[in-house]
Amino acid sequence: MDARMKSRLSKLALLIVPIILFILPAISFAQTSPAGTNLALPGMAINFGQGANLVDSIEILLLFTIITLAPSILILCTSFTRILIVLSFMRQAIGTQNMPPNQLLVGFSLFLSLFVMQPTGERIYNKAIQPYMAKQIPTTVAIDEIVLGLRSFMQKQVRKADIGLFYDVTGKTAPQTVDDVPIHYLIPAFIISELKTAFQIGFLLYIPFLILDMVVASVLMAMGMMMLPPVVVSLPFKLLLFVLVDGWQLVTGSILRSFNP
Repeated sequence: MDARMKSRLSKLALLIVPIILFILPAISFAQTSPAGTNLALPGMAINFGQGANLVDSIEILLLFTIITLAPSILILCTSFTRILIVLSFMRQAIGTQNMPPNQLLVGFSLFLSLFVMQPTGERIYNKAIQPYMAKQIPTTVAIDEIVLGLRSFMQKQVRKADIGLFYDVTGKTAPQTVDDVPIHYLIPAFIISELKTAFQIGFLLYIPFLILDMVVASVLMAMGMMMLPPVVVSLPFKLLLFVLVDGWQLVTGSILRSFNP
């Protein structure tokens, strides 16, 4: 597969992901139909008979392959990674094993990601999806607008050192500005930056609960109750502290503010 085919597949993936991610903002911007009219869903027909071309069949196969990989692209190219990791660190710092459950954390992270990505979604919908559905712009222009929308978000969060890592590995000369960085360099650098930021926030979340565990362990040792696990005693106090300071509001606010450039 040459570089042109790889670039075409990456752009096609970026065309599919925003349609999945930003369907809620799209609904808010769509015009409401008059009362009494029926909403007609678009139809699609795939012909595998004698009139089907081999190239078209391969493109359909690649399209379904990209749709299968769309959830991974959705997770890695948005704010979902940082939010989910920080919330998981928060649960571990408190000491509760499966409370809140994984399904709740994933769902909460998804809706927070929709909130963070709403400006990007509005830009993509107004400049790419809506004109493309109205047949005002061709596919290539729509793909370019989608790429620019996602790049504008990732460029605000990525670190220059993480971008330089991939240029050091490949031995190529780094561009002067981040706008000239190819998308296949920008996405992995963005993922590394998100992981680093999420672990930094998670470390800060651990500090107050770690201090509380150390205080409880020192008190139990002074009382001669060395056989009693300190985690069992400190868990109610950590829950009480977390509720009194309104921890979920503080953590959620900190996560959302961390995405400000």
